[in-house]
Amino acid sequence: KVDWEVEMVVVIGKQGKNIKEEEAYDFVAGYTVANDVSARDWQMERNGRQWLLGKTFDTFCPLGPAIVTKDEIPDPHTLGLRCRVNGSTVQDSSTEQLVFKVPTIVAWISRIVTLSPGDVILTGTPPGVGVFRKPPVFLKRGDVVECEVDGIGTIRNRVV
Repeated sequence: KVDWEVEMVVVIGKQGKNIKEEEAYDFVAGYTVANDVSARDWQMERNGRQWLLGKTFDTFCPLGPAIVTKDEIPDPHTLGLRCRVNGSTVQDSSTEQLVFKVPTIVAWISRIVTLSPGDVILTGTPPGVGVFRKPPVFLKRGDVVECEVDGIGTIRNRVV
């Protein structure tokens, strides 16, 4: 039961621990796009509903098409993001809808782990994932998933 999730990704540019929110952007190198592919059966039916395993299979979480530096995106909270499956739009939203803003996310995570250059932080997905559709919709072999964030680009992956 494989599902899609378009997400904007924060790419860390320098090492930091216990980062203050007001200093968080000093640790951001830029942004990219992710399809946070999720095996919903592993998240919701197996392994005691522990979500992490459902996101860790080989080939999951494709990133790209490039890292756009933070100076090219002065406000990462005003970007459109969308996901298409076989050409049909299944998610269409904006980073304005993020539950937590980039500085909050970076500061919080850095309390738990030391962030290092090249680390990536996925920021959350908007409504429209397949598992919560009525009836649920899951990806199948041959489907083409396109994840796009304005100002960054589009990644396109075929389900194999």
